[in-house]
Amino acid sequence: MPAPVALITGGTSGIGKATAELLHQRGYRVIVTGQNPDTIAAAEKSLPEQVVVIRADARSLSDTDRVVEEIRERFGALDVLFLNAGIVRSQPVGAFDEATFDDLVEVDFKGQFFTLQKALPLLNDGGSVIFTVGIGATRGMAGGSVTAATRGALLSMVPSLAIELAPRRIRVNAVSPGPVDTGIWAKAGLPPEQLEMAAEATVSRVPLGRFGTSREIAEVVAFLASDAAGYVTGENIAVSGGAGIST
Repeated sequence: MPAPVALITGGTSGIGKATAELLHQRGYRVIVTGQNPDTIAAAEKSLPEQVVVIRADARSLSDTDRVVEEIRERFGALDVLFLNAGIVRSQPVGAFDEATFDDLVEVDFKGQFFTLQKALPLLNDGGSVIFTVGIGATRGMAGGSVTAATRGALLSMVPSLAIELAPRRIRVNAVSPGPVDTGIWAKAGLPPEQLEMAAEATVSRVPLGRFGTSREIAEVVAFLASDAAGYVTGENIAVSGGAGIST
């Protein structure tokens, strides 16, 4: 029986890259996408050579078509779809401009939805779809309103998609990381001193008292991808060190 095939969007760094490494170790054939030339180059050097790295912008439906066609040609089908691409922008509501708003919607929500739509014909019955959401979708954070809204939009789809795809035994779940040291915080648009203060304040609200690691999130994604989670669908699993339950 051929090894299962997994596509990971946003897979050239952070949680996506850690998941690619873990799934490869467990016998999956893995494809990752990303759009940053630097992280793509780093991933091509550091990921196992069997992992396929494709440059694709989550905002571009034509890029998504190209990725799906390449998977069709290389592997013929797909077993796991990890929709992990995403960006973070932390700004007060009064400072948001239309371009930043549109970027968040197009990457975090629109891009993920249409990747699922376009990959669905390739997804084998009994497959697994996993969204990266984040505890910020359900917990308030100053400056995080639009990021929370786009991730919350993904989360709100999960139960409906789980019901819709259940006749094909395709399971649909979400994983919600808490504070994870992936480097994405540095892309939030905050000055360094504010970034340090925000990080310290965040860790102080985590019962386990630390940032999580990408590998810890990857382990949960790998579980949801596997037959061990064969009776799990429509769920959101927080991997947050307790931050999802703390006050």
